[in-house]
Formats: sequence, C-alpha cells, structure tokens
Amino acid sequence: ANNKLFKSKSFMVKLNKQQAIDNLHKNFIKSDLPIIRIGDSVKIGVKIIEGSKERVQFYEGTVLARKNTSINTTITVRKVLQGIGVERIFLIHSPKIDSIQVLRSSKVRRSKLYYLRNLKGKAGRLKQAFK
Repeated sequence: ANNKLFKSKSFMVKLNKQQAIDNLHKNFIKSDLPIIRIGDSVKIGVKIIEGSKERVQFYEGTVLARKNTSINTTITVRKVLQGIGVERIFLIHSPKIDSIQVLRSSKVRRSKLYYLRNLKGKAGRLKQAFK
C-alpha cells in the first residue's frame, strides 16, 4: 500500500511540473499569427542583429511542412534562388520572427510537400486556391 502511495505522489509531482511548464509557455505563444497552411506562399520577417543595429530581413517561399507542438511549432519554408533550392525551418512563436504574411494559398492534398524538392521549373508550381 505504501508503494502505491509513493507512485501516486510522484505522478502528482510530474503533473504539477507539467502544468507549470504549460503556464510558462502560454506567456510566449503569439496570438496574432495568421492561419498558415501547407502550400501557402508566405513572407516571413526575421529580426537580424548586426553589431548594435537590428533590422528585419524578409524570407519569402512556400510552406512545405508544419510540425505542431504548442510553443515549438515549426514551419519549413522553401524558396528557389538562382536555380538552387533553399529551405529554412522557422519556430513561429520565436521572438526573432517579426511578422508572417500569407501571400497566396495553394490547393494541395498532402500534409508534407517534400516531393517539390525533386521538381524543377514549372513542374514545381502549385495550383492557387481561391477563397
């Protein structure tokens, strides 16, 4: 009987720790984000510090993937520069992200668009979804 009591107490301590972590996360989750879907063309403003100055650099591309884990939600954005594909993973709740703007939405039937990595030129385009 004593062993069961010890197990339930350790479970409660873990539960309280998790609640404390969740409460801490709520302070940092951004509420003003647009709805970002797979296949959207987005423009992300990233804060960059150069010396003592801070500026915003924009990264524009297509959302290939999204991973949802509360405060650690990430999106993978791909763009093609001079024939070379560049992918970048962004933590959307990060303080380094200044703004996210959805430029256009596309009609896709996949949750991950990794197949676009193998396509070149016009084959890599997505059909636009009109709302």
